[in-house]
Amino acid sequence: MAERPEDLNLPNAVIGRIIKEALPDGVNVSKEARRAISQAASVFVLYATSCANNFAMKAKRKTLNAGDVLAAMEEMEFERFLEPLREALEVYKKGQKGKKVSEQRRKDKEQKTDSENDKSREDEEEEEEHMEEEEPEAENEAEEEEN
Repeated sequence: MAERPEDLNLPNAVIGRIIKEALPDGVNVSKEARRAISQAASVFVLYATSCANNFAMKAKRKTLNAGDVLAAMEEMEFERFLEPLREALEVYKKGQKGKKVSEQRRKDKEQKTDSENDKSREDEEEEEEHMEEEEPEAENEAEEEEN
C-alpha cells in the first residue's frame, strides 16, 4: 500500500493533459483548480477500485476484472459511464488482439528464419563432411599415381 497519502494521487502531468484535452483552446485553469481536480479524480479512482474490489471478493477472486469495474460504476450510480467504458473496453480488446496477431506473426517469422538458419548450418556441415571424405580419397589417388 502507499506509504504517504500523496502516493495515492494520480500524476499531475496526466491530469493536466486530460484537463487540456477536455477544454476548448484558450481556456486557462488555475493551479488550485488543477490540484482540486487531481484530488477529486484520485478519490474517484480509489472509490471505484474499492467498489470493484468488493465484487471481486464476493466472487472469491483476488484480481479485479472489467466486469467488476462496470458493476462498480453501476453500484456507484454512474450508469452514464457504462456505455463509454464498454466501448473503450472493446477498442482495447481489439488492440490487444491486433498486438497478439502481430506478435505471433513476428514469432512465426523468427522461427522460420531460425529453422532456415539451422537447415543451412546442417547443409554446410554435411558439405564439410563430404569434403573431408573426398580429401583422403584424393590423397590416396595421388599416392597411387606416385607409386
